[in-house]
Amino acid sequence: MPQKKNADSLELIRGKCGRVVGRCTGFMMTVKGLPSAFNKDFQEDKEATFDVYDTMQDVIRVATGVISTLSINRETMYNALSPDMLATDLAYYLVRKGVPFREAHGLSGLVVALAENKNCPMTSLSLADLKIVSTYFEEDVSEVWNYENSVEQYTSTGGTSKANVLLQVDELTTWLEKLKAK
Repeated sequence: MPQKKNADSLELIRGKCGRVVGRCTGFMMTVKGLPSAFNKDFQEDKEATFDVYDTMQDVIRVATGVISTLSINRETMYNALSPDMLATDLAYYLVRKGVPFREAHGLSGLVVALAENKNCPMTSLSLADLKIVSTYFEEDVSEVWNYENSVEQYTSTGGTSKANVLLQVDELTTWLEKLKAK
């Protein structure tokens, strides 16, 4: 499609994940069902194993091409951000205030609906507007409207905070160096 901006290669990689996970699941079911003695069940593992190996080789080749030719335009990326991306952050804000997530999710949805009714972004709603939805909203809700805070709040293993991403890069670099040394 001419209006399409995202790379097909990354969509293809994402699509291959289902195939790989499916093959791995099938293999695990074969292994799970084995009795303690060796049987002919393992004749079924070869097709899945070789298919996953071949698929992953292709995925790595494509991903390497994407990463090696990637150019990032910070300004374009920043301009593509929209306040509705922070709706989940708003729910997490309410959870930190003691609201159960299920309720917080619903309240966040009401804030999105209120902004749509007022024909404005969520970030333009006043504290008085937000208090109509829930009395849990306080002055500090304005901290939710910060995209960097949104990324930095995920500090658990594999999270999006800068420190976590740098740690993951360091761990992968160390792993690759050990692999090359073998």
